[in-house]
Amino acid sequence: MREGIHPEYYQAKVVCNCGNEFVTGSTKESIHVEICSECHSFYTGQQKATQVRGRIDKFNRKYNMN
Repeated sequence: MREGIHPEYYQAKVVCNCGNEFVTGSTKESIHVEICSECHSFYTGQQKATQVRGRIDKFNRKYNMN
C-alpha cells in the first residue's frame, strides 16, 4: 500500500435516534442515524404482523366473511 493516500480508520460510535448505541469501523469518528435494527419495524417483527393482518382482511373480503 502506498503511504499517505488512505483515510484514517476509526472505531466509530454509532448513535440512533431511539437511543441505541454500538461500535463499528468507519472513516468517521462518530455516526448519527435515524433508524437502526433495534427500532426498525422489519427487525422488530411489527411489519410481519401488519402483512398477516392484510392477508386476513383480503381473505375475509374475498369470501364475504364479516
